[in-house]
Order: sequence, then structure tokens, then C-alpha cells
Amino acid sequence: MTEPNAGVIIELKNIRKAFDGETVLDGINLDIHDKEFVTFLGPSGCGKTTTLRIIAGFETPDSGDVYFNGTKINDVPPYKRHVNTVFQKYALFPHLNVYENVAFGLRLGKKIGEEEISKRVKDMLRMVNLSGFERRDVNSLSGGQQQRVAIARALINEPKVLLLDEPLGALDLKLRKDMQNELKNIQMQTGITFIYVTHDQEEALSMSDIIVVMNEGVIQQIGTPTDIYNEPVNAFVADFIGESNILDGVMLEDYKARFSNQTFKCLDSGFKPGEAVDIVVRPEDVDVVPVEKGMLSGTVSSVTFKGVHYEIIVDIGGFKWMIQTTDFVEQGANIGLYIEPDAIHVMKKSEYSGMFGDYSTYSEEMDHLSDVIEEE
Repeated sequence: MTEPNAGVIIELKNIRKAFDGETVLDGINLDIHDKEFVTFLGPSGCGKTTTLRIIAGFETPDSGDVYFNGTKINDVPPYKRHVNTVFQKYALFPHLNVYENVAFGLRLGKKIGEEEISKRVKDMLRMVNLSGFERRDVNSLSGGQQQRVAIARALINEPKVLLLDEPLGALDLKLRKDMQNELKNIQMQTGITFIYVTHDQEEALSMSDIIVVMNEGVIQQIGTPTDIYNEPVNAFVADFIGESNILDGVMLEDYKARFSNQTFKCLDSGFKPGEAVDIVVRPEDVDVVPVEKGMLSGTVSSVTFKGVHYEIIVDIGGFKWMIQTTDFVEQGANIGLYIEPDAIHVMKKSEYSGMFGDYSTYSEEMDHLSDVIEEE
């Protein structure tokens, strides 16, 4: 047993896991605090579900330790851990009605009277907006209603932690958004720590207190939704969380970056002069201006109406910029782009950068670098 960190309910220390010789988790270290809504976010195969299953006890790490309130639980079986899991497939008992599905956990090895069971089941169903559904056949329920039953069943034993493995993945868009709000409200009402797995960026941003972005078995960034979106630490996070223009660039000196064959003021510092960097500019942070007022200029190659804004693609020297604007711009028009210093995010080069398609090339920037430094 170790001294628990203040407010930390789950600690993952250097967790490694491989299947058939292929590494799935490569040294995961993470503290999860009590009463937080924490989301593991990443593409398929990044290791987020395996991490969840290790916390639940369904998988055992090849190395590393899992702590619950300071006590190592590597060898504690799932049913003895103070956690419950909600799966995407609901896993309801088809032969039991709604009431009996929710009450099931209370009847396992516990001496709880029927009066207390009835009260707690009704309280849970009220919380998930299913009052009056007690005697309904679970097979007659909609997908959203079945998911609510699964959540009520998982919560009725009052676990310290609720694990949710892509629980809304089978629902349609509108119902999924409704359930996102309900889940967040339930978490706030109960004060139970929720650990949520999803590959849906919008879902993670709208629900979470803390987001853990994962890729290829490694944690890329941990932070609040605002931090993750506004201050991504690398190109992968920037590209995975929302839309981004990601370009190869060069840091000339503190607060001065060069990309797209132009030099821009920025708010970043601490890089070596001439260091190759990734430049991230969010589509909504670019202003469309007349060509003569633009820092960059290009031709509009496509215009798509998105309801609250237009999404336009602007070809600038072969790089396809994505811009989001409320102003209508005609396809084929020549326009200027204006970018404020605080909209330019400079980050260390990552291997992920090489995966991008139409972006300006680092070699072109390096060809001009020595000349530019002399000019500056």
C-alpha cells in the first residue's frame, strides 16, 4: 500500500500491455481524481478500451500497477473492485423486466430487504427518467431507454467509479446528444467518478472535466477540454480535436515563425533559432479580408454551407487551407487571409506531421531559411 495522493482515486503507474506480441499500452501513467468526469479519447486501436478494462480488472497489465485509493489492486478480481461498467451493447438480461434488471446487483449476496430494493430501484429509474417503466420488457424499449436501464443497474450499487465503454455508440445523433447531457447531469448528481471511452471528439469536449488523448498506446495530452482544444501539445492532438490547418514551419526566433513562405508574429518562444516546427491554425481563427489586406492570399476552391457558418477551402501555393466564416465567399474568388499572433500555435515537430497530405513542405521552408534570417 502506498500513501494515496490527495483526491486521487485511481493511479495507473507505468502500465504496459501487449496482445500477440503487439504493444497496446506503452507505459501509461495517469492519476484520476475523485468526482471527476474523465474521458479517454483517441482513434480505434489507441489503447483506450484496454486501459478501461485494466481498471475494471477484465485485463491484467503485463507490467505496471493499478492503485485504488492507494491500495494496489492488480490481483483483485473485477467483482471485488469498487467499480461498475456500462458497455456499448447494454448487456441487459432479456428474460428480466426493467425493475429486475436494475435490482439484480442488489440481490447478489447482499441481505437487503425488498422494501429497500424497491426504494432504490425507483430512485434510480427516476434519475434516468424511466419512472413508470418498472414492469416493461427490456426488449420493448428503444436503444436510449435500454441504455438508461444499463446505467441505472450500474449505479444502484453505488460504485466509487463508473466505467463507460463507448456507451452511446449505437444511438442516433439526436438521442446521443440528449444522453450526453443526461450522463453529465447524473455524474454531477451522484458525485461518482466517471471514466468514459469514446472516439467522438465533440462528445469528449462537451461532457468531460478532463480529457486523456491517446494514440498508439501512449498518452499524448491530459487537460481540460479548453486546454486540449486551445493549446494542443502536438500535431496529432491538434488534428484529432476539431479541425486544424497544420503546416510545416520554421521558428526564426522567439515570437517569430515562418510558414507558407511568409513570416508571422506569434506568442511562442523557447525554440532554437531555425528549428523546424509544426504550425497549427484553427479554421475559425482566420479572418477573410480583401487580397491587398491579407497576410496570405489564395483562390477559393470550394464553399460548403454548414448552417451557422460557411466552410471554405482556399488554395495557397498548393496547400489547402480550411476556413470557417460567416461571410459568403464565391467559389473561384481570390481572397486574403489575416491571422492574429494568438491564433498561431507553434509546437515541436512530431512523427505524426509526416502523415499530412497537402501541407507545405519543410524542405521548401529550409531552402529559404538562411536568406530569411539574413533579411530579418
